[in-house]
Amino acid sequence: METWTGGCLCDALRYQVTASESENWYCHCSMCQKATGTVVSTSAIVKKTELRMLKGTAKFYRSSNSIERGFCADCGSPMFFRPIEEDWISVLSGTLDDPEVAPPMGHYGVESRVSWLNIVDDLKQLPTKDDVSLQENKESDSVGPDSI
Repeated sequence: METWTGGCLCDALRYQVTASESENWYCHCSMCQKATGTVVSTSAIVKKTELRMLKGTAKFYRSSNSIERGFCADCGSPMFFRPIEEDWISVLSGTLDDPEVAPPMGHYGVESRVSWLNIVDDLKQLPTKDDVSLQENKESDSVGPDSI
C-alpha cells in the first residue's frame, strides 16, 4: 500500500489516498480538456474507498449522466473525476503533494490530442471511442453542482 496526500491551490481541501493499486493516465479527451483547462491532464485512478478527505468538502459538478468532477469551491482547483456508478475515482495528479508517485502508464483519448503536442514515449495509446460510457456522456445534459 502506498499513501499519498494532496490538496487544492488554496489548501481549503486536503486529502489522503491509501492506494492498494492505481492506474495513472495522461488524458487528451475533449471533456478533460474543458474540465481542466489544459490540453492534456494526468490522473491516478484509485478505489473510492481509498480516498479520504482530511480537510474540507469537495464540490462535485455532474458533467454528464454518469460522470462527476470534483473541485474546490473556494479556489476552483479541479481535483477529482468520478463515475457515479463505479467504485473508482480519479485524482488529478497535479493536486498530489508529490506527483512523482504516480507516473502515467499510457495515453487516453488520443483522438482529441492537439496536433502540436507530440507523444514521444512508448506508452500505450487508447481512444475514447472504445469507451461506450464516455460516448453516452457527450450526448447528455449537465446538471448543477452537488457536494460529496
